Amino acid sequence: MVMTSDRPVWERYLPGIGVLRRYERSWLRGDVVAGVTVAAYLVPQVMAYAVIAGLPAVVGLWAILAPMLIYFVLGTSRKLSIGPESTTALMTAAGVGALVGAAGGPERYAEVAAVLAIAVGIVCVVGFVARLGFLTSLLSRPVLIGYLIGIALLMIVSQLGKITKLEVEGESTGDEVVSFLGQVAQAHLPTVALGLTVLVLLYLVNWLAPTLPGPLMVLLLGAAVVAIFGLERYGLEVIGEVPRGLPEPRLPNLGDLEVWSLLPYALGIAVVGFSDNILTGRAFASGRDEVIDSNQELLALGTANLANGFLQGFPVSSSGSRTVLGDAAGARTQVHSLVALLAVVMVLLFAGPVLESFPDAALGALVIYAATRLIDVGEIRRIGRFRRSELMITAATAAAVVFFGVLGGIGFAVALSILDLLRRITRPQADVLGYAPGVPGMHSLDDYPEAASVRGLVVFRYDSPLFFANADNFLEQAMSAVDDADQPVVWFLLNAEANTEIDLTAVDVLEELRTRLEQRGIRFTMARVKQDLYRSLEPTGFIERVGAENIFATLPTGVREYARRYRAEHGELPAGVPRDVVESASPPGPVPFSPDRPDRPQRNS
Repeated sequence: MVMTSDRPVWERYLPGIGVLRRYERSWLRGDVVAGVTVAAYLVPQVMAYAVIAGLPAVVGLWAILAPMLIYFVLGTSRKLSIGPESTTALMTAAGVGALVGAAGGPERYAEVAAVLAIAVGIVCVVGFVARLGFLTSLLSRPVLIGYLIGIALLMIVSQLGKITKLEVEGESTGDEVVSFLGQVAQAHLPTVALGLTVLVLLYLVNWLAPTLPGPLMVLLLGAAVVAIFGLERYGLEVIGEVPRGLPEPRLPNLGDLEVWSLLPYALGIAVVGFSDNILTGRAFASGRDEVIDSNQELLALGTANLANGFLQGFPVSSSGSRTVLGDAAGARTQVHSLVALLAVVMVLLFAGPVLESFPDAALGALVIYAATRLIDVGEIRRIGRFRRSELMITAATAAAVVFFGVLGGIGFAVALSILDLLRRITRPQADVLGYAPGVPGMHSLDDYPEAASVRGLVVFRYDSPLFFANADNFLEQAMSAVDDADQPVVWFLLNAEANTEIDLTAVDVLEELRTRLEQRGIRFTMARVKQDLYRSLEPTGFIERVGAENIFATLPTGVREYARRYRAEHGELPAGVPRDVVESASPPGPVPFSPDRPDRPQRNS
């Protein structure tokens, strides 16, 4: 067997089996307690998520079986809880609702949801083969927080009819709100009372005893009250008949549904579900021994969704709330998911009569409760304190999800992240450097108001790789640094430490800058040129035109050479040069940069 360090290579693709091989007996108690706790929480939760997706509540329990088993084998997180989740459930509802309208009517809802799960699985597996795990970086933290806020609002609006027994209709969220407000006076009071009571109890249990399976306790209490006092005679609706046993594997019927019509919805669910997997998994990674492999997570999520599609399920992802609960209860490995899976199987085989008496209003209240927990007020405040522009990105993303729907919101969120990235790299920070009293080295004149530049020398730093998108901005900033100098400029020294990459467009702009400066009698020089940058510039002839004697290994070397040449011409040192540079200005001759010198700058990592 080929080994990687002290572990066989196959463990990279079957990490759960690898963990099981090294399982310690002391972990078992924590995993069993966590598994039972998570199972008690997820039973009502996943039933509610199935309702969000427009499916019978029992489908939520069916949809937990294959994902838990598959993730145990293929997943790289030891604590992640995978299965039905609020965001993917809502996205499923949006996608299936649109597809069913052109594919035969609501009776095909379950079939289309299963087909959509298979499509999501295929997208993820293709992503695994193409090694697209890096795409998780497309969604920034402010965008993700805004997206969750938007999803939370959509979830709340989707349950308004369930907790009031009103027929809330509309093609958009705004239409649904208007429909609800227009008939709120006709709300069914017993349904509203039950829904509000369950909602209050959920918050109370979470506040007073957060480690208890509050949702299950509250829903069982609601079911008991309805059954004991016969409240159905007052018009309260319950889940009704629940199929006994486990789901039967079968191939969902495509009918006249076009496969390509699934792609936008499957792609959106896959991107968001995968991002959620990675973020949650990394948040709960324990120590150096647990590494969340983004490409392996694509395989695990894709395989779980493929299996779900053939077991009458719907698209799934990871649940942050269940992961938090399992971690708090002492979960050590994915064995806790196997315990939870066994508990769900027992529920499906023996607890049907109990599930049938769960009130619809109580499930609606549970969805609203889960939605409010998606809104992280502390994180919103943190974003606002950090930078107002990022808070605006959060708000814009939330608004896009609410007004344009889930799929439109995903597209907007990704586009906004990319635009924000482009804004940052096309308009990076640019500084003129000088010496501040009592502070070693050179620093931005903007950061240190008491700092001063060296007479006749502009030391310019541009904090980004140079390429076609920011080349013009670089030239503009560099010329502005020269034009804004307090005294006539003799040398322009480019501190290239941040310019780790360059393309041909940027090389042309560098040459244009050098030419402009030369026409004004200003010498163009460079310092801290990394090997990769030097080797990119050399074949273009730029190094030859600048002159190797004008390219320096370090910034102090460049400043020292300028001071030496200035003194040779003027008989005195330029104002603004610190004593240590003055003392080192005596040795004759420059010490230019050379890619063959042993003390050259290190290669980029």
